[in-house]
Amino acid sequence: MERRAVATVLALALAALPLAPGSRVGRAASSVPTKTATHCPADPAERVALGAKVRQLITVIAPNGASRTATLERWQRHRACFVAASGTASAELGRNGLSAHHHEGDGTTPIGVFGFGRVMYGALADPGVAYAWHRLRCGDWWDEDPSSPHYNRFVELACGARPPFGGDSEALWTELPAYDAFAVIAYNTDPVVPGRGSAIFLHVSTGAATNGCVALARASLLRTLAWLRPGADPKIAIAPAADFAGPRPFS
Repeated sequence: MERRAVATVLALALAALPLAPGSRVGRAASSVPTKTATHCPADPAERVALGAKVRQLITVIAPNGASRTATLERWQRHRACFVAASGTASAELGRNGLSAHHHEGDGTTPIGVFGFGRVMYGALADPGVAYAWHRLRCGDWWDEDPSSPHYNRFVELACGARPPFGGDSEALWTELPAYDAFAVIAYNTDPVVPGRGSAIFLHVSTGAATNGCVALARASLLRTLAWLRPGADPKIAIAPAADFAGPRPFS
């Protein structure tokens, strides 16, 4: 899709995006003047007020709900408008496409608008991100057991220790190259609902569909992680193109 078409779709439709649980997306501060499409012709947030603190936005637009790939683009607030901050990149999605009702193990990428976790992780040395960086080591896990009190949380154990949780929990340091570097997409984080889904990351693509994450080629992923700024309250909006363009909220 050409950038002009993408921008038009977004400008008309992002008002329909649902808020993720715990999301701070809301009506813009009154100090930010209302703009028309004429003033912000390429603004993906023209019809949705993300709030004055939100100054970075990533859009992930899939052709349809069954798609395993999507187009990712970065947007930066400039005064009252959002403008494209990069070209587009191809992203890998869940093996079963997208879902507005994602749950543990269903292989879909959740639809919605989400923030990012406060820490980024990876097997690599800090690639120059503005977030806190945790370099993975033996014993670093992500708890994906819905019955665990640490469900959907990063857990540090002694190397070789048997984790007290089960399910599909991941030994992060072994999942390479996918976890050479990743950001946590804040899905099902505040509050955490058992079974609603866990470990939704923005990570390095392995060239195949994911279990529910969004994956980019290594160079694109590292550029994106370095671009994100915690002080800009960044959000990521994920949906099929029809949901971005449709007159109703995601179903």
